[in-house]
Amino acid sequence: MIAAAALRLLRQEATALLTRLGRVRPFVLHETMVPAAAPSTTAQGAIEGYVAAERRALRRRVEEFVAWLDDAGGRAAPEVAQRRFTWLRMRFNVVLSNFDLFADVLTQRSEHDTGVWLAGLDVAAEDALALRGNFYRPPPLICYIDRGPGAAIRRARTRLAGGGENPVAVIRVPRERMVGSGIASSLVHEVGHQAAELLGLVPSMRGELQGLLRSPGGQRLAWRLWERWISEILADLWSVSRVSIAAPLGLMAVVSLPTAFVFRLSWNDPHPIPWIRVKLSCAMGDALYPHPQWRQLSAVWGALYPIESVDPGRRALMTLIEETLPALVTLLVNHRPPALRGKSLQEVLAAPDRHPKSLAQLAANGTTVSDLMKHRPTLAFAVLGQSRVDGGWGAESEGNTVARLLRVWALGGALSPKRRCLTNGTVARAPLPFIN
Repeated sequence: MIAAAALRLLRQEATALLTRLGRVRPFVLHETMVPAAAPSTTAQGAIEGYVAAERRALRRRVEEFVAWLDDAGGRAAPEVAQRRFTWLRMRFNVVLSNFDLFADVLTQRSEHDTGVWLAGLDVAAEDALALRGNFYRPPPLICYIDRGPGAAIRRARTRLAGGGENPVAVIRVPRERMVGSGIASSLVHEVGHQAAELLGLVPSMRGELQGLLRSPGGQRLAWRLWERWISEILADLWSVSRVSIAAPLGLMAVVSLPTAFVFRLSWNDPHPIPWIRVKLSCAMGDALYPHPQWRQLSAVWGALYPIESVDPGRRALMTLIEETLPALVTLLVNHRPPALRGKSLQEVLAAPDRHPKSLAQLAANGTTVSDLMKHRPTLAFAVLGQSRVDGGWGAESEGNTVARLLRVWALGGALSPKRRCLTNGTVARAPLPFIN
């Protein structure tokens, strides 16, 4: 009697799972958003396809469990049935957790203004990931806002909790970065992580850096730190290549912390020491787009956080790392990973229109929304950053312009439902002659 009651209880619980699973509906049936706030059709389709496949697989397993109970005719051992059901329930919770991951992202699209801005950021992220040369197939990208000072990415084609491959790159944008040109630095940095994964840059660069770990004297410590930080460094390089001076400007805003944190070394942190990181960002910009402004901005950072203000031991470490910085930058820009088929990172990433002189000329030609919407999103952000450095922008007018640009890009995406990153580095968008 007890065994039969136990099996009957488990069967009821299993059928209850099926009932709850049936209430997990496609997002397109219950998410409310204006068309301009919707993600791209490729991102939406990838998410819906992943969730539907997980739901079908789980339903099949639950039905097989119920059929097994029925076939056993009450003869199954209760403890064996309990183990099988426990596994099913754990799998059910994983499926719901992954569903909620995408639900949290998509639900924000229903918020006034925020949803449209996020759709505009999607377009900007696609542009940041586009790379001339057909070196990889870009995955769909989708952005959302969360608390905290830093951005983050859950890369596409990586394993989700409980199994399955993430169908889209999910980029978390910090709310405090909305809305201004500084958002470009955080956004493109996270896109850089996805690009580095697609190109295999981290293992290929680590291979070169590990050869330098045998350097004499104290330089061995510096190269060990560079090797530990290389993932974040490559993402910063991508950001500088795409939005030029806007990258270190945005980075400075993120890492402007009390002095103790700016000079702190943490072995558990994959990010470079903030003081070094800004210096490195400027040095990478000078290597890709040579101009005195990079050294000037680096000097400004040094004035904001003078190295003389820290204790001698920490100062010696900063000096040691800074001494190897030029060699690291040279190694980076001349690196030729297998995925680039013989080309160096500098040859692939450096774009003539992101040079400070070109950006200054574009800014002189006009920085209204009508002027900037003629450019690719990353180029528009770069022009805004250059104009800010040259003293042409106030924070309020810049923020208003970025908000309007995000709406323009979102509308372009809505009117081009088959929007996708093209292999020649362009982003397909519909013309918007009625927007001024």
